[in-house]
Amino acid sequence: MDDEFLPIDAYGIVGNDDRCALVGRDGSIDWCCFPHLESPSVFAAILDPEDGGRFAVRPTGQYDASHEYVDRTNVLETTFETDDGTATVTDFMPVTGAEALRDPNDDELEREGDSADEQAQQAIYRNVTGVSGSLDLDVVFEPRFDYARSPIALECDENGDVVALEERERSESDHGEVAPENDRTHDHEPGSLYLHTDVDLEIDADEDIASTTLTIHEGDSRWLCLQYGGANRRSDDEYADLLDETVEYWRAWLESCEQAATDIFDFEEEWRDVLVRSALVLKVLIHDETGSIPAAPTTSLPEEIGGELNWDYRFNWIRDAKFTIQALHSVGQSTEARRYFEWFREIGHETPADIQPLYDLHGGTDLEEEYLEHLSGYRESTPVRIGNAAAGQEQLDIYGTIVQGIYETVRYEDGLSEYDWESIRALANYVCDHWDEQGKGIWEFRDLHKHFVHSKLLCWVALDRALRLADEYDREGPSDRWKRERENVRNAIEERGYDEERESFVQYFDADGALDATALLIPLYDFLPPEDERVQNTIDTILEELTTDDGLVFRFADSPARPREPGGFIICSCWLVDALALSGRLEESTEIFESLLEHTSSLGLLSEMIHESDGTFLGNFPQAFSHIGLLNSAIYLASASDTEKLPPEELSTGAAAPLFRRHGS
Repeated sequence: MDDEFLPIDAYGIVGNDDRCALVGRDGSIDWCCFPHLESPSVFAAILDPEDGGRFAVRPTGQYDASHEYVDRTNVLETTFETDDGTATVTDFMPVTGAEALRDPNDDELEREGDSADEQAQQAIYRNVTGVSGSLDLDVVFEPRFDYARSPIALECDENGDVVALEERERSESDHGEVAPENDRTHDHEPGSLYLHTDVDLEIDADEDIASTTLTIHEGDSRWLCLQYGGANRRSDDEYADLLDETVEYWRAWLESCEQAATDIFDFEEEWRDVLVRSALVLKVLIHDETGSIPAAPTTSLPEEIGGELNWDYRFNWIRDAKFTIQALHSVGQSTEARRYFEWFREIGHETPADIQPLYDLHGGTDLEEEYLEHLSGYRESTPVRIGNAAAGQEQLDIYGTIVQGIYETVRYEDGLSEYDWESIRALANYVCDHWDEQGKGIWEFRDLHKHFVHSKLLCWVALDRALRLADEYDREGPSDRWKRERENVRNAIEERGYDEERESFVQYFDADGALDATALLIPLYDFLPPEDERVQNTIDTILEELTTDDGLVFRFADSPARPREPGGFIICSCWLVDALALSGRLEESTEIFESLLEHTSSLGLLSEMIHESDGTFLGNFPQAFSHIGLLNSAIYLASASDTEKLPPEELSTGAAAPLFRRHGS
């Protein structure tokens, strides 16, 4: 069975504005959801190669394959070499806002509730070009709507397009009960896919597959263009123009970032290429309508092969905001940063008790978790989940995250608005009332309820930043109470969160030696200065007990929640880089950062975790948090380098300082 699965790092991502697809190095599109990234899948072979569905173009016999992005774009090229010839498959989703949808019967087609531009972007374009010699390629179109739960009708229409239509009605024998009308995964019209091509495909109605063998000679160019929701037929010249426009879009966007950014893109080439790719990954994940960013475009890629820790990451986590805003501004994505801030700023104005740790990309709160028992899971890792029950957890760190996000962002605006100050007051007051309660914590353990040190740290951040903003912008608030409770939180962390025997801050209050990489954030949030003995002890303990020889950092160890994990968590390695840089330990910091870059895929992409022993990718992919971490770590290193290794205390202010510390104390 494992032979049917590609390694996670063998995939590339293409996308636009609110849609993504994973394309394997074998030429198979194995994951794609339409009409939105958070919608049910139309291809899910990555979670079940037999029943999940795919859209594949690959040689019929043995071949060597490689892939790379068209320089400075999210357009992917996969090259196949056989004994007889070489061909390249170019995959992209159009991002130019195509002028109008094309229909053979109506050039003015525009669906109710959907702009023509938006619907036109719900498409995947594939171009097959012969490079040398000739070779035979298998083309397999195997759509499977609604995570392969809904039956489909596959037919050829009068114009020669292959059309796949989702049929909602299904019996209990078809993988489960009939979906209720209000099922959140069926909040759109039944799906339809139109495959326009001049390649003759044969339909197998029994298997619901359209396929053919295509012979490509040197100089040949064939298009296979998939449109969701309706026909959108164009000429080959128009498809080629769209490819050119899409390439130009990505390059122009990146150029605008480089002009507006800090010196982050001026690193030597082996750094710059990865950072450019990280910026492009963030852009392709951004939800254009709301500005929100999913943790990843996939669900249920496992933290451990064969394990049960398989989560749906197609949602926006509040806790990611502070890191995301920093990264977006640092790479010159000021417009994206502002829109992202507006998304979570509105959530910050909800009643604090009602704020969830995560939301869907439209701000929705219904994230009820479901098991897809009919899917085998990636390398037999089950259950396959959609939705995420962590949305209902009590996680006290989210309040500090929101206040920190506002604190980070007001410098780019005209000051602190009364609207935001009302939110900060409410959040700070809520923290005063609840900081000493237990919660689930940043890692969202489902079987451990504790006074997590990271949660208390963020409660301290909420009160500290509220006080700083009140002072800087002359705002009124119960400052005496906030100061008193801030001191109480500090005392609790220092007295109950630091283990003298382990010489480290620990995972939760009075923990029996349980370590957690979130302790690296203590100096980043100015809770303690980097040179504090406890901070340096903690860094050294994490280096010794949580860090592999090549710089991978485990999230935790000796925790009652679960045994040591199989791999390092990328964002934790980035936090170690940051903490070392702030400590003036630049040689160690740089060494770990460069080692981390070596773990990126051949395309420059990262998942959530890297296996300790064999370096394989684990978890959902590509992971926004990992790429955000790389960008922020580069900023910390650049800050330290630009100030010519100034003492750590001098990194707290000034234009070169990381955003977390730029206000100073």
